[in-house]
Amino acid sequence: MNKKVLFITQAAVIAALYVVLTALASALGLSSMAIQVRFSEALTVLPYFIPSAIPGVTIGCFLANILTGGAVLDIVFGTLATLIGSVCSYLLRKHKWLVPLPSIIANVIIVPWVLKTAYGLQDAYWYLMITVGIGEVISCYILGMILLFALDKHKKVIFRQ
Repeated sequence: MNKKVLFITQAAVIAALYVVLTALASALGLSSMAIQVRFSEALTVLPYFIPSAIPGVTIGCFLANILTGGAVLDIVFGTLATLIGSVCSYLLRKHKWLVPLPSIIANVIIVPWVLKTAYGLQDAYWYLMITVGIGEVISCYILGMILLFALDKHKKVIFRQ
């Protein structure tokens, strides 16, 4: 099998999954409350398995932010936070329990600034750091680690390289 085709296919499937999971969370109202839980953020652990997950979750985040009507700053910097988190998660792949942390940290630092700047939520930066952090811990660490351990059992079959 051609490795480039496999890489692109894996990235595309992950991006599509990210968009669908974001739309589901949005439809359930979970992405518009004070503590936002995006099921799709659990996918940020996938760079633990394959490098194609980096463009997969990044492109998925970009498309999901566009499709859910995000502001331009949200689309650009939210995607950047996902890219930073994914690259750093890949770099930490030898330390399974640390894999979700880069995405949590990147989002806790970047997203409150985006919410404050793009959506005019003045004087709420520290509050937003806390609420975004709680949502990211639920999405990336709790759901992400459940996903990571579930997939780890079958990684040779699921993540062919």
